[in-house]
Amino acid sequence: MELKEVLRFADERVFANTGKHLDDLQEAILKEALQGRKYAKIAQERDCSEGYVRVAAAELWKILSEVFDEEVSKVNVRAILERAKFYNFSPTIASENVTVNNNLNICPEKTRSHTSPPNTQQTPTQPHIDLANAPEIFNFYDRTPQLTTLETWILQDQSRLIALLGISGIGKTTLALQLIEQIKTNFNYVIYRSLQFSPTLNTTLTNLLQIFSDKTDIPQNIETQISQLLDNLRKHRCLIILDDIQMLFSSKQLAGEYKSDRENYQIFFKLIAEVTHNSCLILNSSEKSTEIARLEKDSNPVRSLVLEKLEVPAAKQILRSQKLSDEQTWETLIDIYQGNPLWLELTATLIQELFGGRVSEFLQCEMPILDQSLQFHLSQQIQRLTQAELAVLNYLANQTEPLAFSQFLNKIQLPSAELMNAVKSLKMRLLVDVQEQENTTFFSLNTILKQYIKIKLMST
Repeated sequence: MELKEVLRFADERVFANTGKHLDDLQEAILKEALQGRKYAKIAQERDCSEGYVRVAAAELWKILSEVFDEEVSKVNVRAILERAKFYNFSPTIASENVTVNNNLNICPEKTRSHTSPPNTQQTPTQPHIDLANAPEIFNFYDRTPQLTTLETWILQDQSRLIALLGISGIGKTTLALQLIEQIKTNFNYVIYRSLQFSPTLNTTLTNLLQIFSDKTDIPQNIETQISQLLDNLRKHRCLIILDDIQMLFSSKQLAGEYKSDRENYQIFFKLIAEVTHNSCLILNSSEKSTEIARLEKDSNPVRSLVLEKLEVPAAKQILRSQKLSDEQTWETLIDIYQGNPLWLELTATLIQELFGGRVSEFLQCEMPILDQSLQFHLSQQIQRLTQAELAVLNYLANQTEPLAFSQFLNKIQLPSAELMNAVKSLKMRLLVDVQEQENTTFFSLNTILKQYIKIKLMST
């Protein structure tokens, strides 16, 4: 639908319900929101404060929420208006009720047809989307190949368990939430939960079961809870995303080792993979667990996808959104900061604050520069490592070329088995770069991790 048509439709609906047309400021706010722009632009053009525009915008969303009988915000206004316009001409299409939380608004759309679930499946009369504590996503940078892969695994291959892996800050959560937008109409239930506070399995299962039933007497026996959840995964086609899985793992232990009181998650994930059902569980993690590695080999419905750096055009969107200058130098900056969305955002903020957004001037400094925010972010990952892993990182940080395992076998004072386990663990944490050349595996660190390790060595 054209922008003018959307604006006209909104004004007509507001007038029909309130007897008043949108005023100039309300129309300007709606126009900018429909194009994904910020309130600051309106304030600048109208010579008023951004706070004033935000107050006016809040009143506008309140009016539109009453007119369209659902919560309207800057994030979802276009989808709601387009759907309302579509339904205005297609009254025979049934609407869907979608749970909207305070963080991310998911707007119902006409259900797409796809592979039909088994005849035994009971389809709810109203699709249910529950994103609970999902973060609000303001920008999504192109991950089309990864989205296509995930959609194929889930909808065509009927994968039951998928591990979405990547170093912290690479965009796993954003990708998962974008995936929801892309395939939500193929499911009866779509659920997102973060495990960042390492809840017990009992807590997680209770939380999930409450979504399927209004009953307050959820069984507390974990075996019964798992059985009931599996029943629901058979009856309904569900997409469940569990984020921050790495928080279930022990710190100062090798990668993917569960905390002693969280080991029953391992059994739960194994059952999800092995028991027949028509649903999919996605696990977001910065560490690959040992059972995923085993199940992936033995069981076709289990897959893992490692999320790597952004392509240059997508990474440039980040720098453009931060209003950096000297675009001819952006690829150099992207290469230094490994195409990691978070690393680029933090560095772009630094460039804006200290260099007025001039990338060329920033690049004249000795690279790479890690500002305090980026160092803190990296420290949260490094402090989880074992002493053996730290020894490997310290050694690799001082190498100028990738090394084969045999090349540093006798350089690090560790027994061979312990050294091998440490390298394997770093690989599972996605902290070492691995290359295959002439039937030999080579290991190295990226420039950002190298610099961080050197900074830490100098401070000790």
